[in-house]
Amino acid sequence: MSNRQLFLSHLAQTTDFPLLVEIERAEGIYMYSPEGKAYIDLISGIGVSNVGHCHPHVVKAAKDQIDKYMHLMVYGEYVQTPQVKLAEALVRTLPAPLTSVYLVNSGSEAIEGAMKLAKRFTGRPHIISCKDAYHGSSQGALSAGGNEFFKQNYRPLIPGHLHMPFNSLPALDLIDHQTAAVLVETVQGEAGVRIASPEYFAALRARCTEVGALLILDEIQVGFGRTGKFWAFEHYNIVPDILVSAKGMGGGMPIGAFISSKEIMDVLKDNPILGHITTFGGHPVSAAASLATIETIMSENLLAEVEAKADYFRSLLVHPKIINIRNKGLMMAVELESFELLKPVIDKAIELGVVTDWFLFCDNSMRIAPPLIITFDEIKKACNIILQALDSV
Repeated sequence: MSNRQLFLSHLAQTTDFPLLVEIERAEGIYMYSPEGKAYIDLISGIGVSNVGHCHPHVVKAAKDQIDKYMHLMVYGEYVQTPQVKLAEALVRTLPAPLTSVYLVNSGSEAIEGAMKLAKRFTGRPHIISCKDAYHGSSQGALSAGGNEFFKQNYRPLIPGHLHMPFNSLPALDLIDHQTAAVLVETVQGEAGVRIASPEYFAALRARCTEVGALLILDEIQVGFGRTGKFWAFEHYNIVPDILVSAKGMGGGMPIGAFISSKEIMDVLKDNPILGHITTFGGHPVSAAASLATIETIMSENLLAEVEAKADYFRSLLVHPKIINIRNKGLMMAVELESFELLKPVIDKAIELGVVTDWFLFCDNSMRIAPPLIITFDEIKKACNIILQALDSV
């Protein structure tokens, strides 16, 4: 049987129409089929490959760590160099009091840990998140998610979750003394790159502080340089109580984290002890890759050209079928009239060698979130293919 047949026969499927693109190797912004066909990965594996595929520094760090040790013990018991060095490096990117890092395996798990931490610290029952938010697919993360289509057939979900419109100042009145935390994406991703005003984030921070609710910022998609700042909240002059990261954090390896103050994080130590536990969280190979990812972003100064690259995309993607382009740095949504128009454009672009996608809650917009290492010449090449795809449908 071919790999495609094995894929369809034995791997659990998530739709009736998977892309079925077979990749043998990847490097930089390119992925290659077994036949050698090159594809530009314009979505970074959905926000993961911020430093590109198989960055040499990340690969070397992972290989070096494999030669030393892999899994030793559940998280939090042994002193492991990759974990402590990563935690130290993460804290250096953050303002006080975000000094305590809990390493996990994925974004969904980080969201779960952050919500548990908020409930445990405040003793309150309610989590408020936003309509059209996406925080993951586990039961708690799905409960916090804000799109009913993806939730309706999995109820009953976890009680105590409330939802408010994103970027709405009047809606902040919903936050009260029963609110353990407000969980917000700094930039809404699956809603199609929706951006809130600085006034909204200032008011949100003030309201949480006023009533004693914790502010959790989900930077699973937007962290690690995607918006032109290392963390997207840096654009808004606020500091969350809990920060959630994953995706681009690992340079291609699976890892996530929720980060808070020592005062808040320490409540997981008692009543009960082991308030949050994970076997593979902060796996040493993933932690080594994550540290190398931070080092790469900093040493190659990848944040410096994010805005200019985004502007170049905007200047080139001019077409009668494009209604609007929304972006925060290199997190972009190119809006067309409908999914019925967008889907054949995406299919044609893939055929021509550019992989893009749509958004879960905004299926008339094309996702563009390339590796930050993409060059201006590569941007021009990718945009020419997209324009060719637009012309063909």
